[in-house]
Amino acid sequence: MTISTEPLPPPAGRLLYADGPEVSPLAWGMWRFRGDDVGAARERVEAALDARITLFDTADIYGPDNGEPFGAAEALLGRVFAEAPDLRDRMVLASKGGIVIGTPYDSGRAYLERAIDASLARLGVDHIALWQVHRPDILTHPEELARTLEEAVRAGKIGAVGVSNFTGAQIESLAHFLTIPLATTQPEFSPLALASAEDGQFDQAMRLGLSVLAWSPLGGGRIAQPETGRERAVATALDAVAEAQGVSRAAATYSWIMAHPARPIPIVGSQTPARIAEAADALKVRWTRSDWYAVFEAARGEPLP
Repeated sequence: MTISTEPLPPPAGRLLYADGPEVSPLAWGMWRFRGDDVGAARERVEAALDARITLFDTADIYGPDNGEPFGAAEALLGRVFAEAPDLRDRMVLASKGGIVIGTPYDSGRAYLERAIDASLARLGVDHIALWQVHRPDILTHPEELARTLEEAVRAGKIGAVGVSNFTGAQIESLAHFLTIPLATTQPEFSPLALASAEDGQFDQAMRLGLSVLAWSPLGGGRIAQPETGRERAVATALDAVAEAQGVSRAAATYSWIMAHPARPIPIVGSQTPARIAEAADALKVRWTRSDWYAVFEAARGEPLP
C-alpha cells in the first residue's frame, strides 16, 4: 500500500453564518490590543487588513489582563474607527461578553442587554456582525439566554450569535431553545490543545454548520518557545513542513489548524505588525495527510492505533 501524498484542500474563506458576510480563513484577536497610541493601534489594524484578514475578534473583558480598565480594547478600537472610519467597513467585527470581574459570569437578560449596549457604545457603532457569550453561565437557563440573544438580533444590534468555551452539551441546549441559528463556537484549539477535535466539538460544529473560531492557536506561545519533550516534538513536526514550504513555524501552525474539515479559523493574537503580516503565509501551505497526522501524533505523544 502506498502512502497518500495528495494534499488536503487549501484554506478558503467562508460565510460566517448562513446569509452572513464572507470572512477570511484567519481572524485577528484583540486580547492584547492596548495602549493610548491610536496611531500605533491603527497600524496594527491595517496590518491585519493588509494580510487579508477580515474577521476581527474582541471582547468587553479585554483590558484588565493588560492592566487597563474593563472594555479598554473595545474603546481603543472605537478611537481607531473615529480617526479612520473607512476601516470599519473593511472588516467583519465580532465581540463577546458575559464575564463579570468578581462574579465571575452573568448571562442573565438584564446584564447581557447592558453589556451589548455598552460594547456598541465603546466601539462607536450601532451594529456588529457577531456577538458571542464569552463563558457559560450555569446559573442562566438556556431558554432565557436564547430569548435575550434573539431580541438583540431583532433589534439590529447584532447580526448573529455565537458561544465561546461552551461544552457540546451546552451548545446543544442553547441551540434547542434558539429560534435563530447559532452561528459560531470558539474553543481553544492548537497542536497543543487537541480536545475540540477529539471530544466531539468539531463533529458537532460540522453537523450544526457552526463556524469554529480557534483561540490560542499557538498554544499560548509554547509552540514558538517549546520547553517540554512533547512541545519540542510538535515543533519538530511543524518545522518539517514549515522549512519545506518556506514559511515560519507559526504560519505552519495556523495552516495545520485550518486543514481540519471543520475549517477552524485561527485567531491570530500577535500585536506586532510584521508577525501579523507573516500570518498570511499560512494560506500558502499545503498539508498531506501523513504530515498532518505526524503533528497530531506528536501532540498526543503516541501513535494512533
